[in-house]
Amino acid sequence: MGRTGVGFAYDNELPVHEVSLPAYLIDKTPVSCGKYLEFIEDQGYLRRELWSQPGWDWARETGAEAPGNWRRHQGVWLTRYMSREEEVRPDLPVVHVCFFEAEAYARWAGSRLPTEAEWEKAALWDPAALSTRPYPWGDDYPDGRRANLDQLGFQPAPIGAFPHGASAYGVEQMLGDVWEWTSSDFTPFPGFTAFPYTEYSEIFFGSGYKVLRGGSWATRAAVARGTFRNWDLPVRRQIFSGF
Repeated sequence: MGRTGVGFAYDNELPVHEVSLPAYLIDKTPVSCGKYLEFIEDQGYLRRELWSQPGWDWARETGAEAPGNWRRHQGVWLTRYMSREEEVRPDLPVVHVCFFEAEAYARWAGSRLPTEAEWEKAALWDPAALSTRPYPWGDDYPDGRRANLDQLGFQPAPIGAFPHGASAYGVEQMLGDVWEWTSSDFTPFPGFTAFPYTEYSEIFFGSGYKVLRGGSWATRAAVARGTFRNWDLPVRRQIFSGF
């Protein structure tokens, strides 16, 4: 686990270390707006049993009833992408959801959020070669056939749009489209050394931040690698986050 090979890496991606994981299942694609709408229509925001205590407190305080960029108008759910508004498309990945919403949805679906180690294995591990890949699909630099990056689409691409970007395990859209929440706290890897300065990563460790992986449609391809660790507070919805 962690950044291997040549090229720049941030301090929190290092050092490379071994992690052993038991068998698990992971969804093939990000959660879609259509699936998330089922959660909403099943009163997901009102069912206490689906939420952690901090999540339930957040939901009650904010009055949230849908993702941050959704609103209901004349019985129709609308969503905003940058400067334009359109009807929610069920085939697009859901975006602008906080960690607590992702966690509640996962519980509603009879599942859970992956740890970042589980996410990274599903994205980068090649079980045939017994080694990690630089990108889910292999060695080639990201392009428009494999991932939605570089602010070109101005919104997530439809579910299943990038079969050429699948990982060795067949998981798709792990880079680009939406940052994916994991269940992991932002903590240092074993043997961590601050670089180039302690304020980049170290001051955020253990401060309630959750790890997001994979980049979004707005992420530059230069940093859209499977080992890149983003982090944010679990209440944040303005970021391009899904799961």
